[in-house]
Amino acid sequence: MDLVNCYHVLGLQPGAPFAEVKSAYRRLARHYHPDVNPDNVEWAKQHFIEVTEAYQFILNLGEAGAARAVKRAQTQSSAQSSAQSSAPTASSANPVRVKVHYPPPTVQPNPQLSEMDNRLKQQSYNQLQGFLKEQRFPRAIALVEGLAQRIPDDPEVQQWQAITYQQWARYLVEQRDYRKARIYLKKALKADPHNRRLWTEVKQDFQRIEQATVRER
Repeated sequence: MDLVNCYHVLGLQPGAPFAEVKSAYRRLARHYHPDVNPDNVEWAKQHFIEVTEAYQFILNLGEAGAARAVKRAQTQSSAQSSAQSSAPTASSANPVRVKVHYPPPTVQPNPQLSEMDNRLKQQSYNQLQGFLKEQRFPRAIALVEGLAQRIPDDPEVQQWQAITYQQWARYLVEQRDYRKARIYLKKALKADPHNRRLWTEVKQDFQRIEQATVRER
């Protein structure tokens, strides 16, 4: 998800104060709430979800983290514009993306689950892939946390939850929000504690955070 676009969804300039972010969200959430749009529920629902995701994305970064991310995006955009002016054939700038490791491509039916829960698991997996590809991390986290509550002992669900936490943490590292990144890396290990590969990767993630903090001192 593009942070600058999140501000635009809320009708704000990038880097707007948190008070304005909260005020804009409350206003738009009331405007697009499906309950107040009975004649156009699907339209309202889509906009309500979009506004909520944008708000949650900014909120999860924190005011300082969002400000740093906006500054970085503006700096990159300015640098890209300068490069384009000197090289007319250069391609236009794209939002910074984080490399994402998606869950395994297969979903194994769990014989201990009901047919309904197995269908829910498959549908949730398909949605999760889409959210991760689009970097809609708050939405992905809400999805896997809800699924983990519904199906608490399923090994695949635990793995998906851990992967989602890890990818959100890596995005936070890109935004230099190291405190929150550490929190979600720990949550990843707690979600899937017996995954050796995950432990190895998270250990490397923690090392990258330490190296980054040393460089920025």
